[in-house]
Amino acid sequence: TAVLWFSTAAAAGASLDAELRPYLAQYDLPALAAAVVKNGKVVSSGAVGTRRMGERIPVTLHDRFHIASNTKAMTALLAAMLVEEGKLQWSATVGDVFPELSGEADPRLGKATLVHLLSHTAGIDDRREEYEKAMAGSCFQGGNLDELRYGFLKACAKTPLAADPGTQWAYSNMGYIFVGAMLERKTGKSWDELITERIFRPLGLKTAGLGPQASLGKIDAPLGHFPVDGKFKAFLAGPNGDNPALLGPAGIAHMSVLDFAHWAGWNAGEGKRGPALVKAETLKTIHRAIATTPPRNAA
Repeated sequence: TAVLWFSTAAAAGASLDAELRPYLAQYDLPALAAAVVKNGKVVSSGAVGTRRMGERIPVTLHDRFHIASNTKAMTALLAAMLVEEGKLQWSATVGDVFPELSGEADPRLGKATLVHLLSHTAGIDDRREEYEKAMAGSCFQGGNLDELRYGFLKACAKTPLAADPGTQWAYSNMGYIFVGAMLERKTGKSWDELITERIFRPLGLKTAGLGPQASLGKIDAPLGHFPVDGKFKAFLAGPNGDNPALLGPAGIAHMSVLDFAHWAGWNAGEGKRGPALVKAETLKTIHRAIATTPPRNAA
């Protein structure tokens, strides 16, 4: 399944279904949804395909799609809120927030700042075996998610970084889990509570939620699909229906294409459109480029 947000102009009220359908066959997609936003308003939209490949369960504009790593932008907004409130600083380091880990953590991780973590320049290599083991182990631990994220950070803190913070760019889901733990330490609430209370509700994202977008035992949303032995397998709600909940700050949100378009339009307004969750200059700060990503064909 896929969700797209198009910023190109289109006739107001026009359906995009006819334009989207060819892509289903071209890219072998079960479903596709898109919306056009102009001046903060959805002026055209469409949803085509089926919730489960091989079955006729048509998707709708109100179906919940997994937005994966687009969740990261919401985590960055939560961090910006705490910065404005004086609970955190952009320059705050992992060592500042978790001083008790100084004796066991890689000293370089202790110097990684909030900006480093949010911009994938903290020097973290997600491919390290230690991270994978800690992630797998967390699935069998008890406790609330904030406790699991802190435990994950503590378990991973001793793992040597691949580079000094601020010297290299490397995409990192782990870094966003660390940011989530920082937000939780400073607020006393889980990241899951924060994103729901401070982003989903104020922006009126009524279809937004966390974890598998389909309900357990139902196909009431487009399912994720993955190629297995040359065929696409649909993943139902359950333990394997989404990323581990621990990974929340890096990518477990879902919502309809219309709500996602509203979120995108709010960002595009750069503070000119309500609600005023942060100041306009703060929103521009989190939109500002920090690092240049390498070409996709780079070694």
